[in-house]
Amino acid sequence: MDTKGTHPPAPPSSAATSVASTENRIIGGDDSDYRLIVDDVSDYAIFLLDPGGFIRSWNEGAKRIKGYERDEVIGRHISIFYPEELIANNWPDTELATARATGRFEDEGWRLRKDGTRFWANIVITRLTDAEGTFLGFSKITRDLSERRRNEEKLRSSEERFRLLVEGVHDYAIFMLDPSGHIVSWNAGAQRIKGYTAAEILGKHFSIFYPNEVVNAGWPAEELRRAVKDGHFEDEGWRLRKDGSRFWANVTITALRDDPSVQVRLAALESLTSHRVDPRQIRNAIRERPQPGNEPLMVRLAELEKSL
Repeated sequence: MDTKGTHPPAPPSSAATSVASTENRIIGGDDSDYRLIVDDVSDYAIFLLDPGGFIRSWNEGAKRIKGYERDEVIGRHISIFYPEELIANNWPDTELATARATGRFEDEGWRLRKDGTRFWANIVITRLTDAEGTFLGFSKITRDLSERRRNEEKLRSSEERFRLLVEGVHDYAIFMLDPSGHIVSWNAGAQRIKGYTAAEILGKHFSIFYPNEVVNAGWPAEELRRAVKDGHFEDEGWRLRKDGSRFWANVTITALRDDPSVQVRLAALESLTSHRVDPRQIRNAIRERPQPGNEPLMVRLAELEKSL
């Protein structure tokens, strides 16, 4: 039998008695409803632990996620599910001690299947007591979040490629706005065209680029309103640099919507007097990181490409 970690298995002679005793005390005399609800759940590993962290029940989800049959795992310590580096840091016992002291413990991290492969898990350990307050053990629920983690890693990688490309573009001002119009990112082109460094401009409202008569007319807010309503907004007009000088700009604001809220996340500004960069660079970057509402910006970049 596996003796991984510092916890030997519970004595075989007492295992069956301990399982029945623990389950009956936690669930009550008639556990038929509990078993109907829990045993057939396949998307979550749900099982009981005694006060020392030894496994006392096992459901279908635990078998599917972790790979162990019930008779392979009953009586063994939960440390068999943890990588060596977590065991070396005494993490399984830390989880149990925290759950016992506070009533509940939740974490995400790497766990092991029977075959030794790792999966990214969300775990919740809950302290269990009887009606008199006597400590009986723990329940533990594990979810396999490996697919979510892979998707998040892909998104982060795509966003990083997008960021690096956009930051390197010098002939277009490309920056992101939050839903209220405050600037949350800034590229080299924006600094060159408008004269502000990122440190000077991040957090400022984008109306800072508009002449007073345009601001007083409420035009910046109207641009955002139309972008959110229609998915994009395009305009030409005077804009201001940091030094107060004016330049004639073509402005495209595209609303990138992240459900369930609508967020204005991208504004692309381009001076009509400077078309030196190949718009295909930006189109390719946006194509690598597709978002609902990108199409108008893609069309505009295609038009610029034809004009070169």
